[in-house]
Amino acid sequence: MASPSHRRSLRKRRTALLSAAAVAAAGLGAVPFVMNANAGAVDLAHQALPAKDGWAASGSGTTGGSKADSAHTFTVSTRAQLVKALGSATDSTPKIIKIKGTIDANTDDAGKKLTCADYASGTGYSLSAYLKAFDPATYGKKAPAGTQEKARAAAQTKQKKNIVFRVPANTTVVGVPGTKAGITGGSLQVQDVDNVIIRNLSLTATEDCFPQWDPTDGSLGEWNSNYDSVTLRGATHVWADHNTFSDAPFFDKSEQTHFGRKYQIHDGALDITNGSDLVTVERNQFTNHDKTMLIGGSDTDSVGKLRVSIHHNVWKGITQRAPLARIGQIHLYNNVYDTTTLNGYAPKYSLDSRAKAQVVAEHNSWTLPSGAKVAKLLSGDGTGSVAGTGNLVNGKSTDLVAAYNAANSKKLKTTVNWTPTLTAGLQTSAKSLPAELSGSTGGGGSFLTSPLNRRAGPGTC
Repeated sequence: MASPSHRRSLRKRRTALLSAAAVAAAGLGAVPFVMNANAGAVDLAHQALPAKDGWAASGSGTTGGSKADSAHTFTVSTRAQLVKALGSATDSTPKIIKIKGTIDANTDDAGKKLTCADYASGTGYSLSAYLKAFDPATYGKKAPAGTQEKARAAAQTKQKKNIVFRVPANTTVVGVPGTKAGITGGSLQVQDVDNVIIRNLSLTATEDCFPQWDPTDGSLGEWNSNYDSVTLRGATHVWADHNTFSDAPFFDKSEQTHFGRKYQIHDGALDITNGSDLVTVERNQFTNHDKTMLIGGSDTDSVGKLRVSIHHNVWKGITQRAPLARIGQIHLYNNVYDTTTLNGYAPKYSLDSRAKAQVVAEHNSWTLPSGAKVAKLLSGDGTGSVAGTGNLVNGKSTDLVAAYNAANSKKLKTTVNWTPTLTAGLQTSAKSLPAELSGSTGGGGSFLTSPLNRRAGPGTC
């Protein structure tokens, strides 16, 4: 978001303040991008999650690095600087990391661009050799093993060391407004730590150079990739706010096909697994992505955890998992879904409740293109629940579960075993949400559209 001029007219300053008041009156909760008439943007880095703002406000709440002293407050613009500022994943000293501009994760410590070929160098891996080794006509239907699989794993490990950033406890990672702040090609990993804030970032082009072919995945086999843009594993008290998640600029429709299956280089956008708990995901934009948000890594993930609030987000050009929920107690409210196919990302479903997940979905807004069916907005395995009212489809109140159950044999349950109470900002009408959220969500309050500096085509080594 562009920084306001310090010489703005009194009328413009008054308009900014009145607009902020109007938003607050509409019940939108914390609005961190309101301008201060004299000082520019408010201090995003020292803000904590407001009281009652979703599951992450439970108990001790989520403060991130808001208590950091000057010695633990960093401004970074390169991958090497980010790594140094993050420090040890076990150091729980409060810290604030401000990202200025776009950091390319696929660079070395000197800032030199790295390609898939650089990661593969010295490992013995090549895509052509890998395809020859695992041709289904000769390899068969068994787990991948052998020289080329070991080489692929070694190359993947080299890339992982470069692009995965471990975020310690009591940390805020925040984009500096007006700088197109974000990370391209990287993965923020929040693992087995408490109290983390990630906000005002564009997190794009998270790509795996070395997808694995698994002949045993499904009836035809699948290419599976690593690296989510943000991964929560065993993490607690996490607030993800005002971020943009996208595959841009390389979309799935441009991916190669091998063995009759898409050579998938993208994994999740924001996945919440391995017993993660007390998470609030708000005012983000999820766009141009397939498997977007996974809550619960398997049907046997942690019972009593995976409590997640997802509100005031925009989902556009999303194929599936918005979210896919297992086991936990998930509150999904005041979100906007546009299911129009975008850049080749055609919708399969929005919300999947399975493995006894307890989802309350209320006052969300869906836009369906002509001919699309309401019954395909939901999915499930017959054990998950979806409760809640006030959901709109093309502006009309719609019972999503009734539509789904009428068309499917594995019914979604309509009652849950909990009642949401941490609901700050809940709006009891979804009618105005598409207009309200179109310009007030995502990194910098809008989607980062400028081309990113990326390596040559994926999977070419």
